[in-house]
Amino acid sequence: MAYVLGFIAADGSLIKNKRGAYFIDIQSIDKEIIYKIRDVFKSDIKIGEYQPKYENPNKRYRLQIGSKEIFKDLLRLGITPQKSKTIKLPNIPDKYFSHFLRGYFDGDGSVNICTYKRKDRKKPATVINCGFVSGSKDILEKIKNKLAKINIIKGGTLYFHDRGYRLWFSINDSWRLYKFMYNTSNDLSLNRKKEIFEKYFKK
Repeated sequence: MAYVLGFIAADGSLIKNKRGAYFIDIQSIDKEIIYKIRDVFKSDIKIGEYQPKYENPNKRYRLQIGSKEIFKDLLRLGITPQKSKTIKLPNIPDKYFSHFLRGYFDGDGSVNICTYKRKDRKKPATVINCGFVSGSKDILEKIKNKLAKINIIKGGTLYFHDRGYRLWFSINDSWRLYKFMYNTSNDLSLNRKKEIFEKYFKK
């Protein structure tokens, strides 16, 4: 469930409708992960599909869990309605933090492989970098501090860009994060992002 908490912190929302019903709304463009999360809840709730009318043209998949109990548990953990700019890092025990972080990464993280030509070398360099994007500076600062405290990363750059905060890591810390987040092959994760790490590091 630590993974699901991380994913909700990134791509979930809490909804209380006019009738007083409580819902946890989880959305993604990745159909695969929405079905995996539904399995965690041991539910057969129908997963919705819709086509956004705004910037992102990709179809989105939605899982809505109706539960006042889970709703209030999430509130106690710091997940609130309209959380994008105010969310804080929940108090996650160290033994579960890798799972939480993987869920948060699958929601609000990205990993890229890029090739560029350096002036001092004839051959182009291929590098990997990864990081998190959030409207909340606080949660990214806390993640960076937590990772440093438990000796996972040694660097990381936190900066503001394009209406949001970014916590970004270069090659060495990307390798450390990869090893930390993907402990075993059975871990719940979004394959699309995991495979980018593996493409670079196995090469």
